[in-house]
Amino acid sequence: MFFELFWTFFKLGALTFGGGYAMIPILTDEVLAHGWLTAEEILNFIAVAESTPGPIAINMATFIGASQGGVPGTIGSLFGALCATFGVILPSFIIILLIASLITGLMRFAGVKAFLNGVRPVVVGLIIGTAITIFITVMFSIDTVYMPFNFDWRAISIFGAVAIFNFVLKKCTKKAVSPIILIMFSAILGVLFYGLI
Repeated sequence: MFFELFWTFFKLGALTFGGGYAMIPILTDEVLAHGWLTAEEILNFIAVAESTPGPIAINMATFIGASQGGVPGTIGSLFGALCATFGVILPSFIIILLIASLITGLMRFAGVKAFLNGVRPVVVGLIIGTAITIFITVMFSIDTVYMPFNFDWRAISIFGAVAIFNFVLKKCTKKAVSPIILIMFSAILGVLFYGLI
C-alpha cells in the first residue's frame, strides 16, 4: 500500500504540468480508480487542502496518504502521508534541479518554446474543467453532468453571499479582500446553513 501511494503520486507529480489545480482531474481519476475515496470525499479533501497553508497538490497528497495509510493518528497513517507527499514532490524537485542548471541553454531551442506554448492552453483547460466540475458537483450535489440535478440551495446561497461580501468589502476598502477572510466567512456560513438549518 505504501509503495502504491508513493508510485501513484510520483506519476502524478511527474506528468502534471501547471500546478495543483491542473493535477486535480488526474488525481481524481487515479484516486477513484484505486477506490481510495469517493467523489464526495475528494471534494471534501479539496476544500480542506485549499483552506490550509501550502500548495494544494502537496496538501492533497498528504491528506490522501494519511487516510489510506492506516487509522488516523497511527504510525501507518503518518507513513502513508509521508510516502504520498514525498512521491508528489520528488519529480518536481528533480525536474526543477535539472531545469535550473540547463534553462539558459534550453530556451534557445525552438522545440522547447513550442512545447511550452503547447502546454499552456492545456493547463488553462484543465484548471477551467476542474472549476466547472467542482462547481456543478457542489452546487447541484451530483458527481457528473449526466446525472439529474439535485439543487443545493444552501451551497448556492453561500456562493452568492461570499460573492456579494467580497464585492462590497472590495468597494469599501478599495483593495483586494484577503482569501483568509473569505474562507472564514464561508466556513461560518457553512456551519450556519448546514449545521443549524
